[in-house]
Amino acid sequence: MNIGVSGASGNLGQAILRELAAGAQGRGIIAISRTPENAPPGVTGRFGDYDQPETLAIAYAGLDRLVLIPSNDMRPGKRSEQNIAAIKVAVAAEVKHIVILSGAGAREVAEPDVGAAYWAGERYLIQNALRWTILRMNYYAESLAQEAVMAAQQGALAGFAENRVAFVARDDIAAAAAGILLGEGHAGATYTATGAKAYSGAERAALIAEITGKPFGFAVVTPGAFQKNLEQAGMPTDFVDVLVSIQHHFANGGMDIVTGDVERLSGRAPTALREVLTGTLK
Repeated sequence: MNIGVSGASGNLGQAILRELAAGAQGRGIIAISRTPENAPPGVTGRFGDYDQPETLAIAYAGLDRLVLIPSNDMRPGKRSEQNIAAIKVAVAAEVKHIVILSGAGAREVAEPDVGAAYWAGERYLIQNALRWTILRMNYYAESLAQEAVMAAQQGALAGFAENRVAFVARDDIAAAAAGILLGEGHAGATYTATGAKAYSGAERAALIAEITGKPFGFAVVTPGAFQKNLEQAGMPTDFVDVLVSIQHHFANGGMDIVTGDVERLSGRAPTALREVLTGTLK
């Protein structure tokens, strides 16, 4: 059996490769990216660029299972285009089972909402692939840790409303994806990788304060004020739009979901949020 990881050069792709290598047991592992020369030992590197579908046709040839990791290209409509193109090529290449990474609470939304690309990919996959699995991801715990570092000067995280989010560690998403790729009985299933607990804004601020030993809070702000603050910090417009849409998902309860899917797929309990935050903030 040959298993491909498309988008293998990023942090999540590298984590999935590590999990696959640990349980490969004779299966071939193929890392597909624009830098195939960086494939780890024991893994075959193949060149593949989401913006050049003809390269994907060669990269996906002969694969039994394939996981598609979305790019970090935040230009409106670009990731939707890339996701659909990659799935189309994988179907044409007769990949037997296609797994895509999507977002928790994915639903029909308009660009530039971050969820638009996830929804487009899910719909196209279901309609066109013979065997498929969707792994939806809650918000990265590592991203919350980075936000805490950036917000240290203000002494508070900002959000549109008091909300709850079940932050999930990147390595737990990788382990869940590997569980699907190496296991059986997952065709036609949609899973959601989450942490074991959903934290309110006040609860995650209190946890950050406890870890750092410094006062830290949670401030409810308007979407306009949130966006203006990011723009004044010099962030690119496309990235600002994504962060604003994520906060809307938080406020609407889209990330307030706790499942047992990480443990069900990987065989281990999800990493505690405290552990991830401590690794960055201590």
